[in-house]
Amino acid sequence: MLERLDGIERRYQELESLLSDPEVVGNRELYPKYVREHSELGKIVEVYREYDRVCRELDQSRELLSDQDPEIKDLARSEIESLEDEKERLEQDLKKLLIPKDPNDDKNVILEIRAGTGGEEAGLFANDLFRMYTRYAEAKNWKIELMDANWNDSGGLKEVIAMVKGQAAYSHLKYESGTHRVQRVPATEAQGRIHTSAVTVAVLPEAEEVEVHIDPSEIHVDVFRSSGPGGQSVNTTDSAVRLTHLPSGLVVTCQDEKSQHKNKAKAMKVLRARLFDIQLQEQNDKISQQRRSQVGSGDRSERIRTYNFPQGRVTDHRIGLTLYKLEQVLQGALDEIIDELATFYQAQALQNEQSQSPETAHMDRA
Repeated sequence: MLERLDGIERRYQELESLLSDPEVVGNRELYPKYVREHSELGKIVEVYREYDRVCRELDQSRELLSDQDPEIKDLARSEIESLEDEKERLEQDLKKLLIPKDPNDDKNVILEIRAGTGGEEAGLFANDLFRMYTRYAEAKNWKIELMDANWNDSGGLKEVIAMVKGQAAYSHLKYESGTHRVQRVPATEAQGRIHTSAVTVAVLPEAEEVEVHIDPSEIHVDVFRSSGPGGQSVNTTDSAVRLTHLPSGLVVTCQDEKSQHKNKAKAMKVLRARLFDIQLQEQNDKISQQRRSQVGSGDRSERIRTYNFPQGRVTDHRIGLTLYKLEQVLQGALDEIIDELATFYQAQALQNEQSQSPETAHMDRA
Protein backbone atom coordinates (compact mmCIF):
# COMPACT_ATOMS: atom_id res chain seq x y z
CA MET A 1 0.00 0.00 0.00
CA LEU A 2 2.89 2.35 0.75
CA GLU A 3 4.31 1.71 -2.72
CA ARG A 4 0.91 2.57 -4.17
CA LEU A 5 0.80 5.80 -2.17
CA ASP A 6 4.35 6.70 -3.23
CA GLY A 7 3.27 6.22 -6.84
CA ILE A 8 0.24 8.47 -6.31
CA GLU A 9 2.46 11.21 -4.85
CA ARG A 10 4.87 10.97 -7.81
CA ARG A 11 1.94 11.27 -10.22
CA TYR A 12 0.63 14.25 -8.24
CA GLN A 13 4.00 16.02 -8.55
CA GLU A 14 4.10 15.18 -12.25
CA LEU A 15 0.65 16.73 -12.71
CA GLU A 16 1.77 19.90 -10.93
CA SER A 17 4.53 20.27 -13.51
CA LEU A 18 2.18 19.53 -16.39
CA LEU A 19 -0.37 22.11 -15.20
CA SER A 20 2.29 24.81 -15.33
CA ASP A 21 3.26 23.85 -18.90
CA PRO A 22 1.88 26.48 -21.37
CA GLU A 23 1.22 23.79 -24.00
CA VAL A 24 -0.95 21.82 -21.55
CA VAL A 25 -2.74 24.95 -20.33
CA GLY A 26 -3.69 25.75 -23.92
CA ASN A 27 -4.98 22.23 -24.61
CA ARG A 28 -8.78 22.24 -24.09
CA GLU A 29 -8.96 18.45 -23.74
CA LEU A 30 -5.91 17.69 -21.61
CA TYR A 31 -5.96 20.65 -19.23
CA PRO A 32 -9.40 20.02 -17.59
CA LYS A 33 -8.61 16.30 -17.46
CA TYR A 34 -5.34 16.95 -15.61
CA VAL A 35 -7.02 19.48 -13.30
CA ARG A 36 -9.62 16.88 -12.25
CA GLU A 37 -6.98 14.20 -11.70
CA HIS A 38 -4.79 16.63 -9.74
CA SER A 39 -7.74 17.55 -7.52
CA GLU A 40 -8.68 13.91 -6.85
CA LEU A 41 -5.11 12.83 -6.08
CA GLY A 42 -4.58 15.92 -3.94
CA LYS A 43 -7.02 14.61 -1.33
CA ILE A 44 -4.99 11.39 -1.00
CA VAL A 45 -1.60 13.12 -1.08
CA GLU A 46 -2.59 15.57 1.65
CA VAL A 47 -3.49 12.73 4.04
CA TYR A 48 -0.45 10.66 2.99
CA ARG A 49 1.94 13.51 3.74
CA GLU A 50 0.34 13.98 7.14
CA TYR A 51 0.67 10.23 7.73
CA ASP A 52 4.35 10.36 6.74
CA ARG A 53 4.95 13.25 9.17
CA VAL A 54 3.30 11.34 12.03
CA CYS A 55 5.38 8.23 11.28
CA ARG A 56 8.62 10.24 11.36
CA GLU A 57 7.66 11.88 14.66
CA LEU A 58 6.74 8.47 16.03
CA ASP A 59 10.18 7.10 15.12
CA GLN A 60 11.85 10.06 16.83
CA SER A 61 9.77 9.62 19.98
CA ARG A 62 10.64 5.90 20.15
CA GLU A 63 14.34 6.77 20.00
CA LEU A 64 13.88 8.95 23.07
CA LEU A 65 12.78 5.90 25.09
CA SER A 66 16.46 5.00 25.39
CA ASP A 67 17.30 8.38 26.94
CA GLN A 68 18.71 8.34 30.48
CA ASP A 69 16.43 11.16 31.66
CA PRO A 70 13.18 9.71 33.19
CA GLU A 71 11.23 12.88 32.41
CA ILE A 72 12.17 12.66 28.73
CA LYS A 73 11.13 8.99 28.71
CA ASP A 74 7.74 9.82 30.24
CA LEU A 75 7.24 12.60 27.73
CA ALA A 76 8.18 10.26 24.89
CA ARG A 77 5.68 7.61 26.08
CA SER A 78 2.92 10.21 26.16
CA GLU A 79 3.84 11.40 22.65
CA ILE A 80 3.97 7.84 21.34
CA GLU A 81 0.48 7.05 22.61
CA SER A 82 -0.95 10.18 20.99
CA LEU A 83 0.94 9.65 17.72
CA GLU A 84 -0.08 5.99 17.45
CA ASP A 85 -3.75 6.98 17.76
CA GLU A 86 -3.26 9.61 15.08
CA LYS A 87 -1.40 7.15 12.85
CA GLU A 88 -4.23 4.62 13.12
CA ARG A 89 -6.82 7.28 12.25
CA LEU A 90 -4.82 8.38 9.19
CA GLU A 91 -4.38 4.74 8.11
CA GLN A 92 -8.14 4.31 8.08
CA ASP A 93 -8.57 7.56 6.15
CA LEU A 94 -6.04 6.43 3.55
CA LYS A 95 -7.71 3.04 3.14
CA LYS A 96 -11.05 4.76 2.53
CA LEU A 97 -9.48 7.14 0.02
CA LEU A 98 -7.92 4.21 -1.85
CA ILE A 99 -11.24 2.39 -2.30
CA PRO A 100 -11.93 2.31 -6.07
CA LYS A 101 -14.23 5.17 -6.96
CA ASP A 102 -17.49 4.57 -8.79
CA PRO A 103 -16.69 5.85 -12.30
CA ASN A 104 -20.21 7.26 -12.60
CA ASP A 105 -20.12 9.37 -9.43
CA ASP A 106 -19.46 12.67 -11.19
CA LYS A 107 -22.20 12.20 -13.78
CA ASN A 108 -25.55 13.91 -14.14
CA VAL A 109 -28.63 11.85 -13.34
CA ILE A 110 -31.77 10.71 -15.11
CA LEU A 111 -34.35 10.54 -12.31
CA GLU A 112 -37.46 8.43 -12.94
CA ILE A 113 -40.34 8.29 -10.44
CA ARG A 114 -43.36 6.04 -11.02
CA ALA A 115 -46.52 5.47 -9.00
CA GLY A 116 -46.84 1.85 -7.92
CA THR A 117 -49.43 0.10 -5.77
CA GLY A 118 -51.99 2.34 -4.11
CA GLY A 119 -53.88 3.95 -6.98
CA GLU A 120 -54.40 7.72 -6.79
CA GLU A 121 -52.67 7.92 -3.40
CA ALA A 122 -49.50 6.50 -4.97
CA GLY A 123 -49.68 9.20 -7.66
CA LEU A 124 -49.99 11.92 -5.02
CA PHE A 125 -46.99 10.52 -3.16
CA ALA A 126 -45.03 10.46 -6.43
CA ASN A 127 -45.69 14.22 -6.50
CA ASP A 128 -44.32 14.50 -2.97
CA LEU A 129 -41.14 12.60 -3.84
CA PHE A 130 -40.52 14.64 -6.97
CA ARG A 131 -40.91 17.84 -4.96
CA MET A 132 -38.55 16.42 -2.31
CA TYR A 133 -35.81 15.70 -4.85
CA THR A 134 -36.38 19.06 -6.55
CA ARG A 135 -35.82 20.91 -3.28
CA TYR A 136 -32.81 18.76 -2.44
CA ALA A 137 -31.34 19.62 -5.86
CA GLU A 138 -32.02 23.32 -5.31
CA ALA A 139 -30.16 23.19 -1.98
CA LYS A 140 -27.18 21.66 -3.83
CA ASN A 141 -27.36 24.34 -6.56
CA TRP A 142 -28.15 21.65 -9.13
CA LYS A 143 -30.43 22.17 -12.09
CA ILE A 144 -33.58 20.07 -12.64
CA GLU A 145 -34.75 19.71 -16.24
CA LEU A 146 -38.13 18.07 -16.74
CA MET A 147 -38.10 15.45 -19.49
CA ASP A 148 -41.59 13.97 -19.33
CA ALA A 149 -44.55 13.74 -16.95
CA ASN A 150 -47.87 11.88 -16.97
CA TRP A 151 -50.68 12.64 -14.52
CA ASN A 152 -53.69 10.73 -13.26
CA ASP A 153 -57.21 12.19 -13.01
CA SER A 154 -56.68 13.45 -9.45
CA GLY A 155 -53.60 15.45 -10.42
CA GLY A 156 -51.12 12.90 -9.10
CA LEU A 157 -48.16 11.73 -11.13
CA LYS A 158 -48.25 8.41 -12.90
CA GLU A 159 -44.66 8.94 -13.99
CA VAL A 160 -42.12 11.75 -14.11
CA ILE A 161 -38.68 11.76 -15.72
CA ALA A 162 -36.18 14.54 -15.10
CA MET A 163 -32.52 15.29 -15.70
CA VAL A 164 -30.56 16.39 -12.62
CA LYS A 165 -27.49 18.38 -13.59
CA GLY A 166 -24.86 19.21 -11.01
CA GLN A 167 -21.52 18.36 -9.47
CA ALA A 168 -21.40 14.71 -8.34
CA ALA A 169 -25.19 14.38 -8.65
CA TYR A 170 -25.03 10.60 -9.15
CA SER A 171 -22.77 10.07 -6.12
CA HIS A 172 -25.45 11.64 -3.90
CA LEU A 173 -28.59 10.21 -5.49
CA LYS A 174 -27.51 6.69 -6.49
CA TYR A 175 -28.73 5.19 -3.20
CA GLU A 176 -32.30 6.43 -3.85
CA SER A 177 -33.14 3.70 -6.38
CA GLY A 178 -35.78 1.31 -5.13
CA THR A 179 -39.32 1.21 -3.74
CA HIS A 180 -40.41 4.03 -1.44
CA ARG A 181 -43.41 3.16 0.74
CA VAL A 182 -45.82 5.68 2.28
CA GLN A 183 -48.23 5.07 5.14
CA ARG A 184 -50.88 7.76 5.69
CA VAL A 185 -54.60 8.52 5.74
CA PRO A 186 -55.67 9.63 2.24
CA ALA A 187 -57.79 12.78 1.95
CA THR A 188 -60.60 10.64 0.46
CA GLU A 189 -60.63 8.18 3.40
CA ALA A 190 -63.78 8.92 5.44
CA GLN A 191 -63.06 6.49 8.29
CA GLY A 192 -59.49 7.62 8.95
CA ARG A 193 -57.86 4.35 8.01
CA ILE A 194 -54.15 4.33 7.17
CA HIS A 195 -53.36 3.21 3.63
CA THR A 196 -50.04 1.90 2.37
CA SER A 197 -48.89 2.90 -1.12
CA ALA A 198 -45.64 2.56 -3.02
CA VAL A 199 -43.64 4.55 -5.54
CA THR A 200 -40.58 3.32 -7.42
CA VAL A 201 -37.54 5.52 -8.00
CA ALA A 202 -34.80 4.84 -10.54
CA VAL A 203 -31.59 6.87 -10.59
CA LEU A 204 -29.63 6.39 -13.82
CA PRO A 205 -26.24 7.94 -14.62
CA GLU A 206 -26.32 10.02 -17.78
CA ALA A 207 -24.53 8.15 -20.57
CA GLU A 208 -22.34 9.72 -23.22
CA GLU A 209 -22.68 8.77 -26.86
CA VAL A 210 -19.27 7.10 -26.76
CA GLU A 211 -20.48 4.84 -23.91
CA VAL A 212 -23.69 3.71 -25.61
CA HIS A 213 -23.92 3.55 -29.37
CA ILE A 214 -27.45 3.56 -30.74
CA ASP A 215 -27.98 2.63 -34.37
CA PRO A 216 -30.56 5.07 -35.84
CA SER A 217 -31.99 2.23 -37.93
CA GLU A 218 -32.96 0.45 -34.71
CA ILE A 219 -35.11 3.35 -33.49
CA HIS A 220 -38.79 3.71 -34.40
CA VAL A 221 -40.02 7.30 -33.99
CA ASP A 222 -43.64 8.31 -33.39
CA VAL A 223 -44.81 11.92 -33.07
CA PHE A 224 -48.10 13.12 -31.54
CA ARG A 225 -49.66 16.04 -29.71
CA SER A 226 -48.59 16.47 -26.10
CA SER A 227 -51.18 16.31 -23.33
CA GLY A 228 -51.48 17.53 -19.75
CA PRO A 229 -53.46 16.43 -16.67
CA GLY A 230 -56.72 14.70 -17.52
CA GLY A 231 -55.61 14.10 -21.10
CA GLN A 232 -56.16 17.68 -22.21
CA SER A 233 -54.13 18.84 -25.18
CA VAL A 234 -51.46 21.41 -24.35
CA ASN A 235 -50.07 21.81 -27.84
CA THR A 236 -51.63 22.17 -31.28
CA THR A 237 -48.67 20.63 -33.14
CA ASP A 238 -47.23 17.14 -33.20
CA SER A 239 -44.31 18.03 -30.92
CA ALA A 240 -44.36 15.04 -28.55
CA VAL A 241 -41.99 12.20 -29.44
CA ARG A 242 -42.06 8.49 -28.67
CA LEU A 243 -38.91 6.45 -29.33
CA THR A 244 -38.98 2.66 -29.48
CA HIS A 245 -35.63 0.88 -29.34
CA LEU A 246 -36.38 -2.23 -31.38
CA PRO A 247 -33.64 -4.59 -30.09
CA SER A 248 -34.50 -4.04 -26.40
CA GLY A 249 -38.16 -3.04 -26.66
CA LEU A 250 -37.51 0.04 -24.52
CA VAL A 251 -39.99 2.90 -25.11
CA VAL A 252 -39.28 6.52 -24.17
CA THR A 253 -41.73 9.40 -24.49
CA CYS A 254 -40.93 13.09 -24.16
CA GLN A 255 -43.45 15.92 -24.52
CA ASP A 256 -42.18 18.68 -22.23
CA GLU A 257 -40.80 20.93 -24.98
CA LYS A 258 -42.82 22.65 -27.71
CA SER A 259 -40.16 21.69 -30.22
CA GLN A 260 -40.25 18.18 -31.68
CA HIS A 261 -36.48 18.35 -32.21
CA LYS A 262 -35.82 19.18 -28.52
CA ASN A 263 -38.19 16.45 -27.34
CA LYS A 264 -36.42 13.91 -29.51
CA ALA A 265 -33.01 14.96 -28.15
CA LYS A 266 -34.28 14.63 -24.57
CA ALA A 267 -35.84 11.24 -25.30
CA MET A 268 -32.53 10.03 -26.74
CA LYS A 269 -30.78 11.03 -23.49
CA VAL A 270 -33.26 9.00 -21.47
CA LEU A 271 -32.97 6.01 -23.81
CA ARG A 272 -29.19 6.15 -23.71
CA ALA A 273 -29.23 6.27 -19.90
CA ARG A 274 -31.59 3.28 -19.69
CA LEU A 275 -29.44 1.22 -22.06
CA PHE A 276 -26.34 2.21 -20.09
CA ASP A 277 -28.08 1.14 -16.87
CA ILE A 278 -28.86 -2.25 -18.42
CA GLN A 279 -25.16 -2.62 -19.24
CA LEU A 280 -24.24 -1.75 -15.65
CA GLN A 281 -26.75 -4.24 -14.25
CA GLU A 282 -25.37 -6.97 -16.54
CA GLN A 283 -21.84 -6.17 -15.36
CA ASN A 284 -22.97 -6.33 -11.73
CA ASP A 285 -24.56 -9.71 -12.36
CA LYS A 286 -21.20 -11.05 -13.52
CA ILE A 287 -19.34 -10.09 -10.36
CA SER A 288 -19.66 -11.56 -6.90
CA GLN A 289 -22.34 -10.64 -4.38
CA GLN A 290 -19.56 -9.41 -2.13
CA ARG A 291 -18.42 -6.87 -4.71
CA ARG A 292 -22.00 -5.83 -5.52
CA SER A 293 -22.61 -5.02 -1.89
CA GLN A 294 -20.09 -2.20 -2.13
CA VAL A 295 -22.57 -0.08 -4.06
CA GLY A 296 -25.83 -1.64 -2.93
CA SER A 297 -27.84 -4.23 -4.79
CA GLY A 298 -29.27 -1.82 -7.33
CA ASP A 299 -32.46 -3.87 -7.24
CA ARG A 300 -35.27 -1.60 -8.39
CA SER A 301 -37.83 -3.77 -6.55
CA GLU A 302 -36.08 -3.51 -3.19
CA ARG A 303 -38.14 -1.70 -0.54
CA ILE A 304 -35.67 0.82 0.71
CA ARG A 305 -37.62 3.39 2.74
CA THR A 306 -40.91 3.97 4.55
CA TYR A 307 -42.51 7.38 5.14
CA ASN A 308 -44.98 7.05 8.03
CA PHE A 309 -47.17 10.15 8.35
CA PRO A 310 -49.10 9.29 11.58
CA GLN A 311 -45.79 8.88 13.46
CA GLY A 312 -43.93 11.58 11.53
CA ARG A 313 -41.05 9.21 10.83
CA VAL A 314 -38.86 8.10 7.96
CA THR A 315 -37.14 4.70 8.11
CA ASP A 316 -34.43 3.52 5.74
CA HIS A 317 -34.58 -0.27 5.90
CA ARG A 318 -31.12 -0.91 4.44
CA ILE A 319 -29.30 0.64 7.38
CA GLY A 320 -32.00 0.59 10.06
CA LEU A 321 -32.05 4.37 10.30
CA THR A 322 -35.20 6.03 11.66
CA LEU A 323 -35.66 9.80 11.81
CA TYR A 324 -38.67 11.58 13.27
CA LYS A 325 -38.24 14.37 10.73
CA LEU A 326 -40.75 13.44 8.06
CA GLU A 327 -41.76 17.00 7.22
CA GLN A 328 -38.15 18.21 6.92
CA VAL A 329 -37.18 15.22 4.76
CA LEU A 330 -40.07 15.82 2.37
CA GLN A 331 -38.91 19.45 2.14
CA GLY A 332 -35.59 18.17 0.76
CA ALA A 333 -33.53 17.69 3.94
CA LEU A 334 -31.99 14.43 2.73
CA ASP A 335 -28.36 15.00 3.70
CA GLU A 336 -28.53 13.07 6.98
CA ILE A 337 -29.99 9.97 5.29
CA ILE A 338 -27.71 10.12 2.27
CA ASP A 339 -24.59 10.69 4.41
CA GLU A 340 -25.47 7.68 6.58
CA LEU A 341 -25.99 5.53 3.48
CA ALA A 342 -22.69 6.64 1.96
CA THR A 343 -20.88 5.86 5.23
CA PHE A 344 -22.53 2.43 5.44
CA TYR A 345 -21.61 1.39 1.91
CA GLN A 346 -18.14 2.87 2.24
CA ALA A 347 -17.56 0.77 5.38
CA GLN A 348 -18.73 -2.32 3.50
CA ALA A 349 -16.38 -1.52 0.65
CA LEU A 350 -13.48 -1.05 3.06
CA GLN A 351 -14.25 -4.35 4.77
CA ASN A 352 -14.38 -6.16 1.42
CA GLU A 353 -11.17 -4.49 0.27
CA GLN A 354 -9.36 -5.57 3.45
CA SER A 355 -10.69 -9.14 3.31
CA GLN A 356 -9.46 -9.50 -0.27
CA SER A 357 -6.09 -7.85 0.36
CA PRO A 358 -3.03 -9.90 1.40
CA GLU A 359 -1.75 -6.87 3.28
CA THR A 360 -1.93 -6.65 7.06
CA ALA A 361 -4.38 -4.37 8.78
CA HIS A 362 -1.63 -1.87 9.58
CA MET A 363 0.83 -0.28 7.16
CA ASP A 364 4.14 -0.89 8.90
CA ARG A 365 6.98 1.15 7.54
CA ALA A 366 10.07 -0.71 6.48
